[in-house]
Amino acid sequence: MESIIEFIQQPWPWYVAGPIIAFTMFMLLYFGNNFGLSANLRTMCSIIGGGKSCDFFDFDWKKQTWNLVFAIGTIIGGFIAHQFLSPDTAVAISESTKANLETLGIANPGSDIAPMELFSFDALFSLRGFIMLVVGGFLIGFGTRYAGGCTSGHAISGLSDLQPASLVAVIGFFIGGLAMTHLLLPYILTL
Repeated sequence: MESIIEFIQQPWPWYVAGPIIAFTMFMLLYFGNNFGLSANLRTMCSIIGGGKSCDFFDFDWKKQTWNLVFAIGTIIGGFIAHQFLSPDTAVAISESTKANLETLGIANPGSDIAPMELFSFDALFSLRGFIMLVVGGFLIGFGTRYAGGCTSGHAISGLSDLQPASLVAVIGFFIGGLAMTHLLLPYILTL
């Protein structure tokens, strides 16, 4: 039993996880569905009556029930994995990255999934925490809507469906991530 738990706690190799993702995408495309978690926000707004005041939310949300079930399963699965299948929450990052983050004011970088100096309720009341949580959250929401989908929708579903717009969006996501990491984040962390 202990060896099974140790096996489950390890990251799955690409040759197991990759085919599972490919099979899932094939089934979604076969049945005429597109994967993307941000679509659930539109569905939830439609459920609570958003279609009465905005045409964007006026659609048959019952056809998207499968996506809501998937999102709920993702949340429950993430909770189970974090609480019961993760031996610890440390993140493997290089020593040079740790040293760089420590000089920018992050204590014990890599010891947890997200640094508490930036991603906590207390951080919300600091300038850099506000920028990271509120401004960053707004920009992610705006970018998701402007790009017509989220990273999972474009990178997994859109590229699987060979959509040129998804390729452009994914390239934009990577450029934005690199710019944030190398240009903006060092400045924000000094605030």
